[in-house]
Amino acid sequence: PSVPRHTNRLINEKSPYLLQHAHNPVDWYPWGQEAFDRAKRENKLIFLSVGYSTCHWCHVMEEESFKNKEIGEIMNKNFVCIKVDREERPDVDKVYMTFVQATSGGGGWPMSVWLTPDLKPFVGGTYFPPEDGVHRVGFRTVLLRIAEQWKENKDALLENSQKILEALRHVSEICVRGQESPPPSKEVMATCFQQLSNSYDEDYGGFSKSPKFPTPVNLNFLFMYWALHRTTPEGARALQMALHTLKMMAHGGIHDHIGQGFHRYSTDQHWHVPHFEKMLYDQGQLAATYSRAFQISGNEFFADVTQDILLYVSRDLSDQAGGFYSAEDADSYPTAASREKREGAFCVWAAEEIRALLPDPVEGATEGTTLGDVFMHHYGVKETGNVSPMKDPHQELKGKNVLIVQCSPELTAARFGLEPGRLGALLQEGRRRLAGARAQRPRPHLDTKMLAAWNGLMISGFAQAGAALAQHEYVSRAAQAAAFLRRHLFDPASGRLLRSCYRGKDNAVEQSAVPIQGFLEDYVFVIQALFDLYEASLEQGWLEWALQLQHMQDKLFWDPKGFAYFSSEAGDPSLLLRLKGDQDGAEPTANSVTVTNLLRAASYSGHMEWVEKAGQILAAFSERLQKIPITLPEMARATAVFHHTLKQVVICGDPQGEDTKEMLRCVHSIFSPNKVLMLADGDSSGFLYRQLPFLASLERKDGKATAYVCSNFACSLPVTSPQELRGMLCP
Repeated sequence: PSVPRHTNRLINEKSPYLLQHAHNPVDWYPWGQEAFDRAKRENKLIFLSVGYSTCHWCHVMEEESFKNKEIGEIMNKNFVCIKVDREERPDVDKVYMTFVQATSGGGGWPMSVWLTPDLKPFVGGTYFPPEDGVHRVGFRTVLLRIAEQWKENKDALLENSQKILEALRHVSEICVRGQESPPPSKEVMATCFQQLSNSYDEDYGGFSKSPKFPTPVNLNFLFMYWALHRTTPEGARALQMALHTLKMMAHGGIHDHIGQGFHRYSTDQHWHVPHFEKMLYDQGQLAATYSRAFQISGNEFFADVTQDILLYVSRDLSDQAGGFYSAEDADSYPTAASREKREGAFCVWAAEEIRALLPDPVEGATEGTTLGDVFMHHYGVKETGNVSPMKDPHQELKGKNVLIVQCSPELTAARFGLEPGRLGALLQEGRRRLAGARAQRPRPHLDTKMLAAWNGLMISGFAQAGAALAQHEYVSRAAQAAAFLRRHLFDPASGRLLRSCYRGKDNAVEQSAVPIQGFLEDYVFVIQALFDLYEASLEQGWLEWALQLQHMQDKLFWDPKGFAYFSSEAGDPSLLLRLKGDQDGAEPTANSVTVTNLLRAASYSGHMEWVEKAGQILAAFSERLQKIPITLPEMARATAVFHHTLKQVVICGDPQGEDTKEMLRCVHSIFSPNKVLMLADGDSSGFLYRQLPFLASLERKDGKATAYVCSNFACSLPVTSPQELRGMLCP
């Protein structure tokens, strides 16, 4: 490759997103003191651009504006320019996104914000085209206008930015208003169910017309609702809504039928044409949700999808040291000779490519049928392409097909006069050949940054799948990743988590010169992962670490005045606001997940102050939970866990004994969302016995593995058969 003409300070960063901009003619700075000092010293405005490496419109804005020499000159002359990877610094992203959403009514990435030298925002937006168009002002014009305003009306601008900040502070505050008690769980659950039911798409599943996101938080809420109302029509509907959505997603183009895993979202109502990036947080949450669907329904289809997701992550998003990478991009070069990347190029097919790969005649089918015919029919492939021009504004997918399953195996088999039993093997052979052909294409960019929070979500996915599907290798993979976190994203001296680490030279794991400290979400998702991993592996070391991290989380983030946790810690002067997330979206917000974490922590430690904190969080979000719980389905779910009190399921037995294993398999095979599982192995010097004195009084009956179901540390009569235990766990 030619020697780059420009190189800026981002060349010294570790984030793949920042490195993508290291050769722009823009004099980019990373977020930090050097940039802030220069803005103050030269009395210049700051232009802040926030994005992430798999963001399609971020690439577009870079190509059009940040690689443009003239625009670069305007930026360098008038502004101190800062580039932020939102996945590294969700705290910075959240402060300015709150501003952009409040002032423009929308938000997204790339986010473009102009700040005063003391970091207060006064103008913001998202993507700007480079030049003026009919409907939009161009980026060049905006830059020049803002520079002009700063020259002419500096004082008014500064005064205005101060007012904006006060207003933001007021709007974004979440705290207890007088009433100290959590909202009534029954009403919150009923309202949330009603709101989801009203927005449900009866035909295709999901909870909006388009775009459609997987949003596992909605599905997990519905599973909980079903578990509490199994015998009512509403309960049956909740389960049907969740399972139908999961089926339609797995059949859709949002699911990568050739390369496994799920893309980020669908641009249409049918889950057909996705935005093709694949995010770690989706794979982790979906693996857990599909395993729950399998536990509940016993339908192997859901187990297969779970295994498909975990195969993708093990193969394509795994670092050799045990961590998980963040994402794969949507855009790639169609062929090795291509000059420009196209969205979806790695994943889509022309009909003639498939015909050429699958020419074999199919024995026992209608005369003249080829493997290509069967495959193309089953996956909705059309000669002219199956993507509607409406869903392809840039004509990147013209003549191409996104595979989608639109008919049942029985129908496809009948269409070609085949035995239904033979279809599976034919389709599998087709997929295998397409995967081979796809392996020859240039791969999309891989973001090899490793984040504590997202690794936590993925560990939960592997651990829960391992338990529910009785696949020990998944539990081992989860443990390997947890050991990776402990080694690379935890500082034993301070007891604190770090946010991120990176794949460096020779595939070694590297840390940035000044490591980024963990945020609330890093603690919450890692603690949740450690509880899930303990329940799947029964290794007490994970439990001990989880409780240490919970104490640290309380110390760094708890708001003693208004209750709940702040997203970031105090004491960073460059952060104008300490916020609390209030939306369960593509990822759940940290305060929602922490409610269940705190209740689990209390069950494993007897530390009842944690139950009190859980109630205080629900009280702080009470108004939102009662009016619009659909924005917080995970927290709504947690109100039920809080209200119904977690059951402690204690198995007393020898961890290696067959009878113990049988009892554990029974617990793992049942969807019982308000329980914690523990193994009392008789070692009274072990961690759990030291935490929970009541365990010492529980014994094995007739020397057999024995189960007790306890609530608030008072226990049921002992049972020694899996059947009896099942009866106690399934109401």
